[in-house]
Amino acid sequence: MKQIIAIVKPFLVEKILDHLRRAPLEAVEVAEVKGFGKQKSYLDHYTDSEYTHAFLPKVEITLWVDDARADEVVSKVVEVARTGRMGDGKIMVLPAESYERVISIDP
Repeated sequence: MKQIIAIVKPFLVEKILDHLRRAPLEAVEVAEVKGFGKQKSYLDHYTDSEYTHAFLPKVEITLWVDDARADEVVSKVVEVARTGRMGDGKIMVLPAESYERVISIDP
């Protein structure tokens, strides 16, 4: 099992999820996040203070997939999320150990 974390531009989230609709995913989690990457130094060049941090809105999509399908899912995310401009995002692939479903069982 792999955990894929994709941090992407907000306007691309629906398109990415639509492309992954038929992918064999175990689970999906989506969260709004803020941050900066390499574009921070680019943005600081145009601000008055070298200590100004421009936290940009992003969306974090976390996916859990079978090991065999991880490369396919990453390729789909890259295909949709890549605009060719700075700040397109990041994708991290991590090993995921076993997991337990939390369900309620009525007696």
